[in-house]
Amino acid sequence: MSTINGGISFWYAQEGAPAPREPLPGDATADVCIVGGGYTGLWTAYYLKKAAPFLNVTVLEAKFCGYGASGRNGGWLYNGIAGRDRYAQLHGHDAAVRLQHAMNDTVTEVVDVCAAEGIDADLHRGGVLEVALSPAQLARLKGFHAGELAFGEKDREMYGARETAERIRVAGAVGSSWTPHGARLHPVKLVKGLADAVEALGVTIHESTPVTEIRPKHAVTPYGTVRAPYVLRCTEGFTASLAGQRRTWLPMNSSMIATEPLTDAQWESIGWDGLETLGDMAHAYMYAQRTADGRIALGGRGVPYRFGSKTDNDGRTQPQTIEALREILVRFFPQLAGVGVAHAWSGVLGVPRDWCATVTLDRSTGLGWAGGYVGSGVATTNLAARTLRDLVQQDSGQAGPTELTALPWVNHKVRKWEPEPLRWLGVQTMYAAFRGADRREAVGHSAATDPVATLANRLSGR
Repeated sequence: MSTINGGISFWYAQEGAPAPREPLPGDATADVCIVGGGYTGLWTAYYLKKAAPFLNVTVLEAKFCGYGASGRNGGWLYNGIAGRDRYAQLHGHDAAVRLQHAMNDTVTEVVDVCAAEGIDADLHRGGVLEVALSPAQLARLKGFHAGELAFGEKDREMYGARETAERIRVAGAVGSSWTPHGARLHPVKLVKGLADAVEALGVTIHESTPVTEIRPKHAVTPYGTVRAPYVLRCTEGFTASLAGQRRTWLPMNSSMIATEPLTDAQWESIGWDGLETLGDMAHAYMYAQRTADGRIALGGRGVPYRFGSKTDNDGRTQPQTIEALREILVRFFPQLAGVGVAHAWSGVLGVPRDWCATVTLDRSTGLGWAGGYVGSGVATTNLAARTLRDLVQQDSGQAGPTELTALPWVNHKVRKWEPEPLRWLGVQTMYAAFRGADRREAVGHSAATDPVATLANRLSGR
């Protein structure tokens, strides 16, 4: 079968593009202006209006809501957060445990809001299964599992090869770790439902309205300027396109494929009856889900970064990346060697220099932002949005400090990425090192992590 390449994502091919909303008609005012109509921006608008219905909240989106990572991701709603170990070093173990508990609760929060708002996002809470396929991966998996337990996740389970196969029959899997704090979902159904819920609350959304500059109390667009006491930047992987933000967060590329629907016999040979999201312990890791319509959607890093922090236009990805992802699919499930790849696409995610997600409100300027999720944004965006709500309410005198405003990722400062060509060379070298390490570990018998990967992690700040 022929593969559809691009067209934003498979999720949009299923759902269709949303009906266009009107662009900004001219200069305007608001109490809060949110730049970016993805998960972060829409969740933030939702929680602000729920907490204070009198607020005039405006969302400005360059294309349409969910055009970026929110409409292209792997549909993993799970409790991972970028930077937790770093926050433990900076603020103490207990502070990081509080952050992890907040993320565990966030999975439930998203599920509950979808139920309350009638958002059918194909949610299934089957947890997350992460597998090991070599001695080195198994050693990392055991370390990862122990670390999660140390941060308070008492309901996580460790499996051997036989127990892993009883859940999902991944060829060569020697062990796995499972957490119940995860769910599969359809990314576009979530973002469309969330946008509708936000508008029903009275939030104004202007699409086809790119913001070219953010400054205190101003969001500047080609159609006019929105003036507001609070301007919140929720642009994640597209942040580099804003004036003065080229080196703030690196737009890392991630690519995906979706197979044609599998037959009942093929699913019988694989298992996967629990609909867990599936990942591995490779350095250049993969992620996958069993979709509601019986496909496997699988992703990983293709060409990791475009020179000058450039982003794609429509999700089109390179043929070699499609083939590399197909090879992962067949390596995991050899019985699917003849299955067609129906769709392939790419998107960008935001990566800070220290790989730590952050939420910030500068009380002297009214400028706020959230992001740098490093690929764990489906759930983290919700926690970030509730934290931004609390920060705005605290600053405006509507409420006092909360448990969320005291979390260690609030107002964390990150240094900028190196200028080009150092930025491009660094990322390319890092992922070449990871792929080489994965190849050597796959054929080796050592339980030790490949030293080249260890060095690459240290030099990258990862």
